[in-house]
Amino acid sequence: MEQKLFVGLDVHKRNVSVGLAEDGRTGEVRFLGDIENTPVAVETLLRRLSQRDRVLDFCYEAGPCGYGIYRQITGAGHECSVIAPTKIAIAPGDRVKTDRRDAQRLAVLHRAGELTPVWVPDNRHEAMRDLIRARMDAVKQVTTSRHQLSSFLLRHGRSYPPNRKPWTKIHSRWLGTQSFDEPAQQIVFQDYVQTVWTTAERRDNMVKRIEELVPDWSLCEFVYALRCFRGLDLVSAATLAASIGDITRFDKPRQLMSYLGLTPSEYSSGGTIRRGGITKTGNREARRMLIEAAWSYRFPAKVAQHKARVLETQPKCVRDLAWKTQERLCKRYRSLQARGKKSTVIVAAIARELAGFVWALGQEMQPSSGQAAGQAG
Repeated sequence: MEQKLFVGLDVHKRNVSVGLAEDGRTGEVRFLGDIENTPVAVETLLRRLSQRDRVLDFCYEAGPCGYGIYRQITGAGHECSVIAPTKIAIAPGDRVKTDRRDAQRLAVLHRAGELTPVWVPDNRHEAMRDLIRARMDAVKQVTTSRHQLSSFLLRHGRSYPPNRKPWTKIHSRWLGTQSFDEPAQQIVFQDYVQTVWTTAERRDNMVKRIEELVPDWSLCEFVYALRCFRGLDLVSAATLAASIGDITRFDKPRQLMSYLGLTPSEYSSGGTIRRGGITKTGNREARRMLIEAAWSYRFPAKVAQHKARVLETQPKCVRDLAWKTQERLCKRYRSLQARGKKSTVIVAAIARELAGFVWALGQEMQPSSGQAAGQAG
């Protein structure tokens, strides 16, 4: 009879701590030691633990080291799960934390089935996710460089008229008229302006690359269908799809809402019930895409000209769902506004319902971008 050995890996940049838990509730738990975080060392570990009558089941926390170890272990024919670190139970009185204890605790919790695996993307999906993250980094750099230039000009009494929109062609011409008597200040000004142009060019190039690569992506149909929703364009739809991954792993829309951190927080005890704002757990960028899209539903329902061109390329079921979404959410926005709710609260509620329609679209499209490694993390 085959025995299962549960292996907990505490993964770091340079080393991996290995904890073992034998099968059975009272099976032996021990610490095997540390190995280097290299493919050769992991392969040696697999050979060391492998036996003819033994099944190996590995687990480690999701983190900055990525999914390389997962792919190497599963490629060798063994079981492996990448665990959501925020859902690992920690005893309130546990004040001792070491790599050894963490590895053993992972093995024990994995044996007990008390860990929540995350979905692991395939190589193509991870590559698109990296590209989209690079575009988001470029957007942040544009904002930072603009703030630095504006702060420099403000320190020297150069402020753009408040009734005009900055960072337009007219604003660029206004920047071209600025000069400084001191050579050092002129050098600083020219450097800040050049940085703004460079970062904006990098951001635009990233957008072009996303547009070029989306057609070859396994989620391309889902991305194009998401564009039918009001407030979502190609980039925001691709960002949302890359962040969510395989949406079919969510059995109910509320699971997706919870994954995106759009459900209300609650702290209730005894007869006291306290509900707060949204939890803001899960993927921040996906949540931000839905929040930004939700603002567009404050206007009456209608199909804009650019949206009509997008809709005509989609099947009738997608078009009908997009219009149903718009009618429902526009009406919902006005209803909450009439009740005196704050605009931020309304937008959060709209974003939560929009996530439900995104889930419904995912079930309609049935996208598949890789294998599921378990429940949502």
